[in-house]
Amino acid sequence: MAVTELEPKLFDEASEALKGVVDPELDVNIVDLGLIYDLAWDDEQEALVISMTLTSAGCPLTDVIEQEIADKLDGIVARFRINWVWMPPWGPERITEDGREMMRALGFTI
Repeated sequence: MAVTELEPKLFDEASEALKGVVDPELDVNIVDLGLIYDLAWDDEQEALVISMTLTSAGCPLTDVIEQEIADKLDGIVARFRINWVWMPPWGPERITEDGREMMRALGFTI
């Protein structure tokens, strides 16, 4: 599999679209939560590769998140696949400042 960096325009479009995918339990988007580890392009499959994690490995809402990703990327890329990453595990240190502000607005102490 030949994986390459995304072109800046596609990276920006995909990142912005993924900000529309909200973690159903925390009500903050998956980008600002720090769940997206990397975006790359699979040359052989002609697909966006999303390396990401979840706040917990046993998340019961994985299917909901995957469907939201598909909906948000529709019209941006024809194909994508998720590369689930568990190491390093997600932690609150991965949350962006925007994500921290969103969580504070929801009443979380972070």
